[in-house]
Amino acid sequence: MRTTLLSASLLAMALVTPFAQAHQAGDIIVRAGAITVDPQEQSSDIWVGALNSNVVGTKASLNSDTQLGLNFAYMLTSHVGIELLAATPFTHDVGVKGMPGPFAGLNGKLGELKQLPPTLSILYYPMDSGSAFQPYAGAGINYTWFFDDKLTSEAENKGFSGLDMEDSWGLAAQVGMDYMLSDNLMINGQVRYIDIDTTGTTSFGGQKVKVDVEVDPWVYMVGLGYKF
Repeated sequence: MRTTLLSASLLAMALVTPFAQAHQAGDIIVRAGAITVDPQEQSSDIWVGALNSNVVGTKASLNSDTQLGLNFAYMLTSHVGIELLAATPFTHDVGVKGMPGPFAGLNGKLGELKQLPPTLSILYYPMDSGSAFQPYAGAGINYTWFFDDKLTSEAENKGFSGLDMEDSWGLAAQVGMDYMLSDNLMINGQVRYIDIDTTGTTSFGGQKVKVDVEVDPWVYMVGLGYKF
């Protein structure tokens, strides 16, 4: 009896899965889930106006953050789609490290900022539209908007004033996958690499301090999607 029930269950799954149709031309897909921006920052040496030179060995740093991620996609064909990445604002601590000798007290958290990285991509799905498993790859363009930049009170007490990060345009690439749980509901996972370059500026003792930063984060998202 157990063998018969198991065989019947497997047969039912085999029959049902092909009918969980994947993406077709004209489909609108909305995905939501947890998204993490993990900066892989590389910065230039920090230029200090009071010294009129770079301070060798100094760096700026940014930490990672997780927010609510949103994807909106439109299928142009059963294999090609266009997608917009959105999210609630990410918040990152801005740090300074490597300041030597009498400037060592400047190391640590300098301030924080918020950013939004809307990204428009073209996606390619190689699998047949009848497959429940739908891996994809994509490439596109990113605009990162930095806003609400502010120093910590400790940094202001040390003589810093003002903080500004330039917005960035760059390319983006991603891989991901959808797995259809039904005709409309899916689970999704995706990994992106985004080219983000910015210049951070503040002042110390009335003199400009600036640093160029290649943020270049890996972006991870896991969530659910619904096809209309």
